[in-house]
Amino acid sequence: MKTNRLVLIVGFISMASFAFAQDYAFRVMANKGSNEVKSGDAWQTIKAGSNLKSGDELKISENSYLGLIHASGRPVELRQPGSYKVADLAAKVSGGASVLNKYTDFILSSNAEGKKNKLSATGAVHRGLEDIKVYLPENNNSEIFNTTAIINWEAGKNGGPYVVTFKNLFDDEMKKIETPETSVTIDISAPEFANENAILVEVKSKADAKSKSEQHLIKKMSAAQQTKIKGLISELGNDAKNEAAINKFIMAGFYEQNNLLIDAIVAYEQAIKMAPDVPTYKEFYEEFLLRNKLKTPKQ
Repeated sequence: MKTNRLVLIVGFISMASFAFAQDYAFRVMANKGSNEVKSGDAWQTIKAGSNLKSGDELKISENSYLGLIHASGRPVELRQPGSYKVADLAAKVSGGASVLNKYTDFILSSNAEGKKNKLSATGAVHRGLEDIKVYLPENNNSEIFNTTAIINWEAGKNGGPYVVTFKNLFDDEMKKIETPETSVTIDISAPEFANENAILVEVKSKADAKSKSEQHLIKKMSAAQQTKIKGLISELGNDAKNEAAINKFIMAGFYEQNNLLIDAIVAYEQAIKMAPDVPTYKEFYEEFLLRNKLKTPKQ
């Protein structure tokens, strides 16, 4: 009897947990514009972070955007103005549960933890000795999975233009880029980098060679690690391949959780480029840079 009772209790807890997990149809990850949700009789402004239930209705205004995550973990973007029933949107989400939920939860929890730490932090913020701060990770997190790297930096005291130098570990110069901007993009599969597994990056002011950054490392991933990451990405299915801002946003979480911070930077930049007027992705990107100490917080 005790065994049967235990089975019933465990079963009840499992059913209750499942019901709680399915209490919403979608989570609102990103919102831009005067979009509204009708839950019951009243229309209300949609807020990022809120949940949508199956019985709710949506009203998307002109030139607006809504990024949603289904309870299964699958992302949905709404850009066309009009009215939508949440139940109809949920019915269009095909397939079972997606492991993308894991990375969405990681982004949300990391973002919340970062904000809490900032609120509890005291004292002045000190910059390093370098005048130009490059938004690249420390050497122990410098591996890159993809072939594109985006290098951003804070403007130096003398401003631009800037000279970005790429060297190998023997200090041989492989490439040099002059730019008035505070960002460059490189392809590490290009001929000049093809025979090197490690690339050293340094940014200087053209007007003042003493105004420069520290050297940062970009390290190509080993074949074994490439295979491992490819296997994890294959588990995401088509969700990892879709060219949509919200998919890139979630992939940024995937890369960060796997300590591929350079790839996460690219994914965030892609999300922002695909939805440039949606503030959510920019805000999450900023928090990512701060919590990983790639960027110095402003006083």
